[in-house]
Amino acid sequence: MLEPETAELLEKQGYRLVGSHSGVKLCHWTKQSLKHDRGCYKQHFYGIDSHRCLQMTPTVNNCNLGCLFCWRDQAYWGEGLGQVDDPEYILQESLAAQRALLSGYKGNPHVALDKWMETNEVRHVAISLTGEPTMYTRLPEFLAACHEKGLTTFLVTNGTNPKVLADLDPLPTQLYVTVAAPNEAIYETLCLPHSRHEWRNLMETLDLLPSLDTRRVIRHSLVDGYNVGREEEYAALDGRTEAEFIECKGYVWIGQSRERLTRGNMPSHERIRAFSTRLAEAVGYDVRDEVEVSRVVLLTKPGIEPKLAA
Repeated sequence: MLEPETAELLEKQGYRLVGSHSGVKLCHWTKQSLKHDRGCYKQHFYGIDSHRCLQMTPTVNNCNLGCLFCWRDQAYWGEGLGQVDDPEYILQESLAAQRALLSGYKGNPHVALDKWMETNEVRHVAISLTGEPTMYTRLPEFLAACHEKGLTTFLVTNGTNPKVLADLDPLPTQLYVTVAAPNEAIYETLCLPHSRHEWRNLMETLDLLPSLDTRRVIRHSLVDGYNVGREEEYAALDGRTEAEFIECKGYVWIGQSRERLTRGNMPSHERIRAFSTRLAEAVGYDVRDEVEVSRVVLLTKPGIEPKLAA
């Protein structure tokens, strides 16, 4: 259960809270899609519709890492959820919260009415907003509820709960694992794990990935001065996963991360592109696409199509 001061803080930050441990927040790119017809890089790479995407989390203030590059306020991080809410309830209330957050865009002169109406028919769920979603013990049931409604799901995890991932049934449409460091020493400095076992758990997850029958993505969150470079080390880790996609994504100096890092820790897109080119050569992937405004480059296995099937 969220403490009252935590709930108040999150609501001031634009979250709609759902039940005792979940939350929804409008993505910047959902708003951009509505007002300016500009979609996020996931729309560009994978074909989802940004204006029909629900950005949510079943663990709004629970995580086992304290990553320096995280834009969230970590002062209220918890380690456990206690009694958990029903998955169907979380989904229904999250969809309702999304509709409420978008209601004010109806009648906006910069928003086409037909596009606004489409926002009420969500087609995609990004389980990635904040916290670590694998800490929600009924995650498989939540994924099942999404898929039963015909929704695609992208699950983003820090990879520290391999047993949860091994037991997921169903699997998400696309599974992201963040690999923010090429070795344990940098991981300890940059990700600030709450226990001494998290790097080992992440390595177990990387070795698990080849057995998971879904679309798999490795995300490298790149912070200048900490983890940019060392492409050969990253390639050794990535090669263990057999992931279809690797996203090389530059850190952006926003939110609470500004209290931990400096503007100088943001790598330029040129630096991300150079890193990606060297990594692609080292791991044997193709440089498939890029979105400069998001400082992200997509690598794919040869012959793999990023777009989701219609």
